[in-house]
Order: sequence, then C-alpha cells, then structure tokens
Amino acid sequence: QVQLVESGGGLVQPGGSLRLSCAASGSIFSIDTMAWYRQVTGKQRELVAAITSGGSTNCADSVKGRFTISRDNAKNTVYLQMNSLKPEDTAVYYCHAVIGNEVGRLYAYWGQGTQVTVSS
Repeated sequence: QVQLVESGGGLVQPGGSLRLSCAASGSIFSIDTMAWYRQVTGKQRELVAAITSGGSTNCADSVKGRFTISRDNAKNTVYLQMNSLKPEDTAVYYCHAVIGNEVGRLYAYWGQGTQVTVSS
C-alpha cells in the first residue's frame, strides 16, 4: 500500500506565503512524476505544477513566477512553495504521484487534499 500525506495548508492573507509538503510512504520502488493539483468546489481539478524524477518542472500560467515545485527524492517528498498568494488561489490542493512497484508497474496515487484559503 502507498500513502501520500499532505501538510502545510491553512489561512493566509493576500500577498502571503505557504509551503505545502507531500510525503509518500509504503511499498515504493520508484517514484516518477510528482505533482500538485487544486480544485475549487464545482470546478474541475486543475494541474498547478509537476516535477519529474530528474527535476524537470512545469507549472500553470496562473502561478508562474509565484509558485515553485521541488522534491527531495531521498525523502520521497514533494513541496510547493507558494508566494504572493491571491484570493483566486483558494482551493483544496492535492498531491499526485506516479509510483512504480518492484516489477516496474506504474500506479497513480492521490493525497487526501489540504485546504488553502487566501483571505483578508
């Protein structure tokens, strides 16, 4: 079994910063791409940022220059540093990871989600 456990969400004022963390644990042989998505009630879940095992990143245009994704492969952990937060960044943020087992099969996993609220 594999678990993704997120932390770091909360309430922050506009212009503030938060750092989200997501740690993968369990039967892990390898981790491919890790990513953060977000979802507002009534809307589709959208990709915020992703990072490959080699460190290549991409992010949504709406967060470029403000959010940074990184990972620590030794800790099986992905981070999302969010700066200059705006009210429209308010959402539930989900961690996503593609994880390989001992025979090389890849499976996608989701975290439980963490609420980020940007409000004065």
